[in-house]
Amino acid sequence: MHGFGVPTSTITDVNDDESKWRFMPAEGDLPAYYVYSTEIQKSLADEREYRVVRFENGLQAVLVHDAKADKAAACIDVAVGDFNDPEDMPGLAHFCEHLLFMGTKQFPKENEYDEYLTRNNGESNAVTSACNTVFFFSVTSNALQGALERFSSFFHSPLFSESCVMRELNAIDSENSSYLQDDDWRVRQVVNTLARPGHPLRKSGIGNKKTLMKGARSGKASRQGSARDRSSGGGGSKGSKNSQSTRTRNGDEKATGLEIRRRVIEWWNKEYCAGRMSLAIVGKESLDGLTRMATTFFSPIKNRGQDPLPHVRDSPYGKNELSSVVYIKTIADVNNVTIVFPIPDQIPLWRVKPAEFLAHLIGHEGPGSLHAYLKNKGWITALETSVEEFGRGTSSFNLDLELTKDGLKNYREVVQTCFKYINLLRSSELPKWFQEEIITLDALEFHFDEKVSAALYAYYIAGLMELPIPRALILSGARLTWGWDESVVQELLKELVIGNSLIIVASQDHSVIEKDGPWLTEPWYGTKYMVEKMDDVLVTAASAPSDIPSLALPKPNEFIPNNVEVEKVKVPQAKNRPAIIKRSPLMDVWFKKDDQFWTPRAQVVIEARSPFASSSACEVVMTRLFAYLVQDALTEYSYDAELAGLCYDFSSTIRGVTLSLGGYNDKLHVLAEHILTKVKNIVIKEDRLELMKEKAQQELANALLSDPYMLGTYYLSYILLDREFTIEEQVAEVSRITVEKLREHVRRFLSELKFTILVNGNFWRGDASRIATMVEEILDARAVPEKNLIPKRSRILPRPCNYVWELPVPNTDETNSCVAYYCHVDRYSNAGMRVVCNLLAQILQEPAFDTLRTKEQVAYIVTTEAWENVESVGWSIFIQSEKDPGYIETRIEAFLTHMREVLEKMPEQEFEEHKAALIHELTEKLKNILEETSQFWTTIRSGYFNFYRRERDAKLLKSINKDDVVKVFKMFLDPASPSRSKLSVHMRTQNPSAPKLSDRATEKFFAALQKAGVEIEEEESASLCEELPIAQARDYWEQALCERFKDKSHAAHKLLKEFDRLAKKYPQEGYEPVDLSQANVVFIKDGADFRRSLALSAPAMPVEEYEVE
Repeated sequence: MHGFGVPTSTITDVNDDESKWRFMPAEGDLPAYYVYSTEIQKSLADEREYRVVRFENGLQAVLVHDAKADKAAACIDVAVGDFNDPEDMPGLAHFCEHLLFMGTKQFPKENEYDEYLTRNNGESNAVTSACNTVFFFSVTSNALQGALERFSSFFHSPLFSESCVMRELNAIDSENSSYLQDDDWRVRQVVNTLARPGHPLRKSGIGNKKTLMKGARSGKASRQGSARDRSSGGGGSKGSKNSQSTRTRNGDEKATGLEIRRRVIEWWNKEYCAGRMSLAIVGKESLDGLTRMATTFFSPIKNRGQDPLPHVRDSPYGKNELSSVVYIKTIADVNNVTIVFPIPDQIPLWRVKPAEFLAHLIGHEGPGSLHAYLKNKGWITALETSVEEFGRGTSSFNLDLELTKDGLKNYREVVQTCFKYINLLRSSELPKWFQEEIITLDALEFHFDEKVSAALYAYYIAGLMELPIPRALILSGARLTWGWDESVVQELLKELVIGNSLIIVASQDHSVIEKDGPWLTEPWYGTKYMVEKMDDVLVTAASAPSDIPSLALPKPNEFIPNNVEVEKVKVPQAKNRPAIIKRSPLMDVWFKKDDQFWTPRAQVVIEARSPFASSSACEVVMTRLFAYLVQDALTEYSYDAELAGLCYDFSSTIRGVTLSLGGYNDKLHVLAEHILTKVKNIVIKEDRLELMKEKAQQELANALLSDPYMLGTYYLSYILLDREFTIEEQVAEVSRITVEKLREHVRRFLSELKFTILVNGNFWRGDASRIATMVEEILDARAVPEKNLIPKRSRILPRPCNYVWELPVPNTDETNSCVAYYCHVDRYSNAGMRVVCNLLAQILQEPAFDTLRTKEQVAYIVTTEAWENVESVGWSIFIQSEKDPGYIETRIEAFLTHMREVLEKMPEQEFEEHKAALIHELTEKLKNILEETSQFWTTIRSGYFNFYRRERDAKLLKSINKDDVVKVFKMFLDPASPSRSKLSVHMRTQNPSAPKLSDRATEKFFAALQKAGVEIEEEESASLCEELPIAQARDYWEQALCERFKDKSHAAHKLLKEFDRLAKKYPQEGYEPVDLSQANVVFIKDGADFRRSLALSAPAMPVEEYEVE
């Protein structure tokens, strides 16, 4: 074992930090700031340089100089979130996050920030959580200054443009609708709803158009009421109020929009202050250069004197809420039990980390573990422990279990066993070696952690800044275990009792446990749930000592590496490809010795191709079940390896099975040998097979309940790729698989194989050869004749064509539809066309989002990409929306038509910027061995063996001119092209949102009411028209008008007739079905028949032949 020992530092408390700040006075145009004077403790392998600075406004920043960075990044973590939402406007923090992207005083153009990043190979995102809102971006290194200038203005001078407010409300609404069928969101919101009254956890963070507009209207009415009270002593006639309320619909909407904007600005001015912000910047500039940029751009942010880190110390659950079992109905076919323990805030305990220590023990999967016992009983398929924060100041310890159907029937025994294991820990002496092992594992992970992308690293560091850790330990404090205090662990164990827990049982069908209501309805997502107090029998059983002899503490971990040495040698240049060191009818072996990352890690990929893997849907399912059974048999053995930094994946593919291994190279071969032996000697038992069939059935059925855009992508791939079988075809086969049938399949599968092996990392050539020999000797297979291995091919659309394949979204509760839209361009091996297609994807990406998502509000989810497969390249766009798929298609076509003119008129400088961005993307440096291995393996598996494709494409790209791109666009993407080949998959909802009265119809109806002398309540009537479906809004007006015209029913009838006429004449845009027959669309009646009618592409051919070295 590599002994690191307990880590040490001269600074152990955050209170020691104050004396470490050195003041740096203003110099020229550079504002004054403070620099942290103590060296930042970093890992042994980390070559980057760090500096912590604090500006006079209180904002702290970590600056990271990375001399090798070809991509820069920054992140700001603002210590406000959903918990800070006003009570009457849930979702305001999230809405503010959206609006900050929509222009600033320095850069008022709405999409300026995204446009700048796109032209510089960058990207951005933001996320709002309970207590934080995090903004981050990445960009090519030489564009960091421009990106920071635009980014920083979010936080000192956003516009909150009036024109954006109403449009972005629709985006929030669309985003909210995309989560309505997501079980993670649904279950979480039920658990939040059960918090004690008044606790901020009860708030819904996403918000929607209704909540934000309702809050704005009530706030506006309250302010107007106060003004009237002040001017009239609380009087004021009803007539005068109603005369004010006869404004047009547009006037009301504008007023509501202005009020929302006022509330956002008011909230932002209060909550977004420098003292609550943590900044991280990663760039290739020197620390002085980064300091200058950070100080210049972020010093203008105001410090408003607010609490830098608002805490909520009260636990969300008290005696009234705890000791309860919550039953929740899910959308997907899942059976889960979660035990939630509210525990004291764990953040201040960063030195000892008692909750992580207990999570390690309770979540262990080795022999004697809770997981092993429940798995062997046939009750669970997975068990995970986690430590989370309800919000800043309160924590939770969670135990999540995925149950089998039998496990659901016996969920009470499952819960009791969990508590018996916890009781075992409570009564056991925790051995010293185990504490030392955790210290060692943490140190290994910290010191030999692989480099990640600049954006991910900036995001990670910014999040660390709010922890109560000395700045010198900002990188190491949260990662390392700094000592041992068993009393702290024992104190935490006192919290893990059944009386201090919520038990959540989530399932699609609760009848097996005889729970049939009465069901409550959670208001945000409509989730059905019921709550029962725990009965005495359950409490007594869960409180008793463990009486299960097989439950035990873990044994010492034999996979902890003994040797983490790396022989670093100077090389003139890192190699761009692996060498082939063996080629035979049985196997091809590729190898590369690490020559740039210098970590004690390696990656091994072993693919076993078989002609019996996927010639039918039945074979696909049996190969899948074979892989499941191998994973299932390895769980207990492989868990220690996983803890010690080794990982593996054994999965089925259309070609066979693939074993991937990675981690510290010292004992990687030990894990590989055990897995290969298990593959060869797998024992297929009836009970485990039935559980794996249940798992496969669940996963396949749940795949049909995926988001519409994921289903659209899947069915598009089904048409365009060869040897694909639908989910439905696979589901039909699962129940037909028997033990005998699967045993015979595995025997045939393993009898004839072709291996492709890649070894990459801190191994020598001899190590790679030994792994290859191990594969050959253990699996002992004959070489499959090359002619029996069917190569991968694509299905090619005819030219020209315009096809639509419409399918129903299987989830009948899903309100969203999707369009997956594809234009075929050419062969993948045509390098010129491939490069132009990728450049078009680069150019179209930001305008597609800006037009279809931001400006037109067609959808919240809008993604575009170049589509690359075997001898096929094209362009695709995927849109998910509540709007009609036919309407979405027309907006895509309108966008493409518009882009033809944009491309023709695009300035040369802008075109060159897009080329430069794509060149930078193609030549971007790899970050770690895993990334390098993935790139090598993709190249090998593709069949092209074009290891230099990225460099060659970048070189070719320099010769591409704008005319080349316009020509390809006009021929292959332009809807007006007579030679275009296009296919779109329409996933149509079976539960369309009921149409509401359009803005235009509402405006004209209000005018008709005004003309008829009808006095209306502005706030109520406007919100009704916005929120109610047309039929319900009509019922409201029928009742209201009949009361108004008691003696003149014809007048009411006339106005209702006008309501109907206007609703029909001015429908809500995008929701009515659109007839595409006039657009020369051919509708596909049978996807399988259509697919069979398509020509097959040629298989991939090697770009170069490599000799054995």
